[in-house]
Amino acid sequence: MSRVGKTIIAIPSGVTLGFENGVATATGPNGTLTQEIRKPISVVVEGAEARVERGSDTNQAKAFHGLYNRLIQNMVTGVSKGFTKSLILNGVGYKAVMQGNDLKLNLGKSHPDEVKAVEGTKFKICTPQEVAALNLGLSKELVIQVSGASKELVGSVASKIRGLRPVEPYHLYGIRYSDERVIRKESKSGAKGKKK
Repeated sequence: MSRVGKTIIAIPSGVTLGFENGVATATGPNGTLTQEIRKPISVVVEGAEARVERGSDTNQAKAFHGLYNRLIQNMVTGVSKGFTKSLILNGVGYKAVMQGNDLKLNLGKSHPDEVKAVEGTKFKICTPQEVAALNLGLSKELVIQVSGASKELVGSVASKIRGLRPVEPYHLYGIRYSDERVIRKESKSGAKGKKK
């Protein structure tokens, strides 16, 4: 049996999880999320716990077993606590401004980049005090947070923002995730080797 698939999913107070006609639905303080569940996988909800079961032992069923367990766990976490992705903007003259619910970014290009807020997500530009509280070891960098109930949607929007100006390895100018590890390269000194 799948080690991940057999994990019991705890349902926190204030969250309801249901499974009907092949669709799992989670409802909580942050909204409602649904996930279509393909056969032979089913979801059994008993009180404050849920478990994912599979009806056969084919390779595909085994793969779906763990997959749907994690997807449902993410739904429950999303509607109760939500998900947040932090992005670090580092560059000369980089600016971020909120325009209503949308984001306007100046990233050293001839024109600003505008990122529309997708339904189910919201943006936040962190203050210096909030950046210090994140313990990222930053000084002057901007930090933008993308949050929402759907982990997939938050990750997709954050990836789109990161793609506007991928980080370069010499000075770390660009946009990167707060937990992203970038291997820095040593800049070329320009000195030529002496001939013997």
